[in-house]
Amino acid sequence: MLSSAWLTDQRKIGLGLTAFGIFFTVLGMIMLFDRGLIAMGNLLFLAGLATTIGFQSTLVFFTKKKNRKGSAFYLGGCVLVVYGWTIIGLALEVYGFWLLFCEFFPTALQFFRRMPFMGRILDLPIIKTIINRLAPMGGLPTTNFQADTNGYKR
Repeated sequence: MLSSAWLTDQRKIGLGLTAFGIFFTVLGMIMLFDRGLIAMGNLLFLAGLATTIGFQSTLVFFTKKKNRKGSAFYLGGCVLVVYGWTIIGLALEVYGFWLLFCEFFPTALQFFRRMPFMGRILDLPIIKTIINRLAPMGGLPTTNFQADTNGYKR
């Protein structure tokens, strides 16, 4: 059973703000790159991140030496979206987001792989090949059948 002690009311609010931020960003892209919706999504995402892990931890995360490049691209993209260069700004944001959060993707992939429906989709050979190339830390784990046919020993 999962303990709910880590999911305080503040973290619930933060996760909700983060989800709304992602929703507004996607909605802004669907509405032909509406800069108002995308800017609102950026603001909600950053507010949700700060509320979920704390302002000090967010500041430390964005200013770590290894995260400075990703932070510069993400925040620079946010500024470009506000100034009206929506497509270029969103492209910079996506690249910065990838640089900032790429080390968390293998963990998220492991979680999705254990879900019944998503696990089947992620096990499709084409999708698995793409994800294994994109995931920097080894991608998806191989199944027993694939490990035996590729010559890997246990």
